[in-house]
Amino acid sequence: MKRISLEEVHSSIDTTLKKGYWRRLLAFLGPAYLISVGYMDPGNWATDIAGGSQFGYKLLWVLLMSNVMALLLQSLSARLGLVRGLDLAQASKSTYPKFVNFSLYVLAEIAIAACDLAEVLGMAIGLNLLFDIPLLWAVLITVLDTFLLLFLINKGMRALEAFILVLISIIGFAFLLEMIMAKPDTVELAKGFLPHLPEGSALYIAIGIIGATVMPHNLYLHSSLVQTRKFSRAGKGLWEAIKFNFIDSAIALNLAFFVNAAILVLAASTFYQSGMFHVSQIQDAYKFLEPLLGTKWAGALFAIALIAAGQSSTITGTLAGQIVMEGYLDIRIQPWIRRVITRLIAITPAVIAIVYFGEGAIGELLVLSQVVLSLQLGFAIIPLIHFVSSKQKMGEYAIKNIMKSFSWFIAIVIVGLNAKLVYEEINRWLETFYNPTILWFTVVPIAIGAAGLLLYITIFPALSKKYRKADYLTHGAVRDLAVLPIKEYRHIAVALDFSGIDNLVINRALTTGGKNAIYYLIHIVESAGAILYGNEIEDQETEHDFGVLKSYAAFLEENGYKAEIKLEFGSPKKKIPEYVNSVGAELLVMGAHGHRFFKDILLGTTVDNVRHKVNMPILIVGN
Repeated sequence: MKRISLEEVHSSIDTTLKKGYWRRLLAFLGPAYLISVGYMDPGNWATDIAGGSQFGYKLLWVLLMSNVMALLLQSLSARLGLVRGLDLAQASKSTYPKFVNFSLYVLAEIAIAACDLAEVLGMAIGLNLLFDIPLLWAVLITVLDTFLLLFLINKGMRALEAFILVLISIIGFAFLLEMIMAKPDTVELAKGFLPHLPEGSALYIAIGIIGATVMPHNLYLHSSLVQTRKFSRAGKGLWEAIKFNFIDSAIALNLAFFVNAAILVLAASTFYQSGMFHVSQIQDAYKFLEPLLGTKWAGALFAIALIAAGQSSTITGTLAGQIVMEGYLDIRIQPWIRRVITRLIAITPAVIAIVYFGEGAIGELLVLSQVVLSLQLGFAIIPLIHFVSSKQKMGEYAIKNIMKSFSWFIAIVIVGLNAKLVYEEINRWLETFYNPTILWFTVVPIAIGAAGLLLYITIFPALSKKYRKADYLTHGAVRDLAVLPIKEYRHIAVALDFSGIDNLVINRALTTGGKNAIYYLIHIVESAGAILYGNEIEDQETEHDFGVLKSYAAFLEENGYKAEIKLEFGSPKKKIPEYVNSVGAELLVMGAHGHRFFKDILLGTTVDNVRHKVNMPILIVGN
């Protein structure tokens, strides 16, 4: 069976109930807004500020080109998810060999970590500027946003999209006001849209802008988020879904373009015009805006927008991480664990940079994170173009030759710019590093290996017969089924928690096994004393619980059933599997815990832990 991408919100919004063009369009709008926040995250701010302060309006065309690239690539990603019902990671897993998929997974995780690093630094800087919290402490505080994502995803997809839309509105409103205050030179601004690459570090900044705008993790995310909509695949239903999602992408990404252009124009109108050509630190931009614009609100609006950008982007990074891990490795872990792991990976370089190099290194680290993102782009774009071009896999929904040519042109531009940057940077390192031999045995082989992988995923579809087969499953072909004889359970374990559900649990066990089975009743004492002293404890709770177990067993025996009881001490997640395995139980019957969200986070779910430690069916009984 195929694992569903973002299972908790898959097909959770039913567009088939909406009548009329505009109502159906509104039902589809939403996924691209979650995508768009990745295009206006703090990493974009760093590259836009650096580009505007160093080169004025001259890199505006790079932003526009990046936005056009992003719109095309995101529409391809959405088409893949809508037509095949697979996200980009799942499609890759069903296509490429294992070693390639693992490599692509590692690269995707690096991209997500780089993106999250930018969000950590952005939020931390915003907190530092607005509340004067030390930057190191502000970085550590960003771990707490883990719980916000869990809360929102529990409230449903529409709540998550609404929250993101509010944050986008805050960012857009803040920069609209600052643009009005800055009074940009409209003639020079218009010239900035003419393609021209100044000398010096312009290429590095331009690639950073591309990496900050077209993000690889967004391609994975979009192909999954479009599957949150339930729509009719009959007739023109699928074509309508593709069209509506393109409109969604066009609106959202143009809003993101406005924000990025506003940041670059703001930097050009203030710093570049004032002769401040090397403002790459977000903190410096905050300090200089107030005196240059002549209002105390300039800095405050800037910091508030920065916090909103960091918080909104971190949500999409978490979802992308979940999609990548499930799609490539078929591993599903608790979202909060995934979030904490991603955030801790991102915090580490931020803490090291602050402690060892000082707060002045943060701006360079932000730009570097965006260059790293750009270097990963080819490994996501090339498979995506192959997938949506395949008539065997996409049928009539495969992209046409014009769009295919434009897509490959974008891929060549991005890969070519990245190759040029890597070549130049490695040459510079070899000339300046104290021991070039180390680089020849570390950095150079890695670069060659990455180039080889890129070449392999490019030519693989042309060489592989497997690729040309229409395979829509991520877990292999459908197996033949056979009707098996009915299993009669003779040894049934019954886990009890002495709540109102015990009666249902015991009765369900009795109807399953009848009077020929032996029922093993087990209860775990979870008090602090029980955890510490185990079966040596003799307190009132232990005495009471043992008495309840005996009364349950007596009731069963009076009614002609055979029962054994066991009182254990400590963690149910550990003790229940130990006991049921020791008695050779063939079936375990448990009650649903009945609590959600925060209690799940704090207390965990016993069922999830137990099922991984027993080799028997588990029957969950709910109210």
